[in-house]
Amino acid sequence: MANSGDPPLSSSSAQFTFADFPEDVQLCILSFLTLSEISSFACTSKRFLFLCRSDGMLWFSMCDRRWGSKTHIRKWGNGRIGFKLLYKTLCQWENLIGFWRRIGQASSIGVSTPPLVFFEWGPSFVTGYKVSPSKTGTYQVVKTPFLWMALSPSGQPLIFLDRECRFESSGDFVRAAQSGIPDADLIHVHVGFIGKDHFVLEENLGFVSEESLPRNIGYWRISTANTSSTMCGPGGDDLGGIADDVNMNGSESTSLSHSPMSASPPDDRLMSEIYQFFANRTSPGSGDRSSRRQRRRDKERQGRRKWEPEHFMKIVNCTPTPLRPLQGLWKGFCDDLSLEFYLVAYDDIGGITCRKIGYASEPFSGYSPVFWTSNMTFINSPFSTEEEELFDGRVHLRPPDAANDIDGYSTLMENDVVSRILSINSSYDLVIPDLTGSSANARHVEGRVWQYTNGTFGFGFLRNNFIIDLKHIALDGCLLDTAENCGD
Repeated sequence: MANSGDPPLSSSSAQFTFADFPEDVQLCILSFLTLSEISSFACTSKRFLFLCRSDGMLWFSMCDRRWGSKTHIRKWGNGRIGFKLLYKTLCQWENLIGFWRRIGQASSIGVSTPPLVFFEWGPSFVTGYKVSPSKTGTYQVVKTPFLWMALSPSGQPLIFLDRECRFESSGDFVRAAQSGIPDADLIHVHVGFIGKDHFVLEENLGFVSEESLPRNIGYWRISTANTSSTMCGPGGDDLGGIADDVNMNGSESTSLSHSPMSASPPDDRLMSEIYQFFANRTSPGSGDRSSRRQRRRDKERQGRRKWEPEHFMKIVNCTPTPLRPLQGLWKGFCDDLSLEFYLVAYDDIGGITCRKIGYASEPFSGYSPVFWTSNMTFINSPFSTEEEELFDGRVHLRPPDAANDIDGYSTLMENDVVSRILSINSSYDLVIPDLTGSSANARHVEGRVWQYTNGTFGFGFLRNNFIIDLKHIALDGCLLDTAENCGD
């Protein structure tokens, strides 16, 4: 409590502005802003403009706060790239982390990618893994590195694909990618994003390694005297004045008068090259020869292609939640005791659909429906005698267990206590609608989901006498029961 003899505080002495904070506190606060907010803040004063342009302070703080716990920020590009460029790159690559499924037909060139892939952070890179069921008769899944994404010391994206999948671990894959393409026989590819939930993986036929470029070639860009150049972040955020063009090493861009290629004005030189290019193509007598040469180059380029483009869609909801307990990626054994992957999704109108994630070339696979329901009302215990007999009279499809095995099928385990039951429909009534037209065929399409107390569940249909028990493929963003090995 203030003494009665103390003079009252004036309004001017009680004011405390952002500029009064220590610089490290200011950087911490600014690191929580978006790119557009930082751009607006930089316009308030010259001091804050300098602070927002500081690559080693603000942009490092932004990278470290957002990804410091997931990857080693200072190791990207061997520690030689600017953090502003790193922030722009990781903002886009961050969306890859998680599960994706391949859509469309598999590649006809070489080995195609399995239907399910998984991306995770590395120390100074992002690694993509093929995720496929094991053939060992267990719930184990095979985790195979096939894509490596990093940045060169000059800031060039390095994205390599291992088509043959010859490496036994992600560490071997990274070392081979860093050593060079010819020795490792890797394919340089491009990841093209179509929104946030769709990307295309295609071969980069125009890639030229930095080692093959002459050392005296500099980086030059179109003059900004007549055009304003900005860099955009996720969602099209404009960085404005603080996000000037960044050259390949991530440092601040310089004026063109200091470029090593500025013997003549760049704009005039560029226009001269464009004029000469089109003049050669349209000169009398040269048009046919040029078109033939172009067709021959295109044909040669197609002949060199090692990889056909593949499309992937993101699996956004890959784990269950309290409100959606069946949601996510699951794995279970079919009636032939082969391990399969399943994706259970909730729609916006109160329905649930389970689909099998498999190869499109296999019958009733690809992304085919397994069961569905439009009524999410569960039956809670105590259950009727009919429902108990329906569950107790079935065998559970699981890996063979010496203690509980009947002709290759496992019986009910002690921890499989059913907490509630959900009625479902088979996909038969979606593929063969006539089966639902008669009450005599109701057993062909009707089924149950038995949710257990441990959070997992099994499903089955009245037309057979077994239950497919499902387990999680991943929890909290981490794959479970993995074997990182290419030899499937």
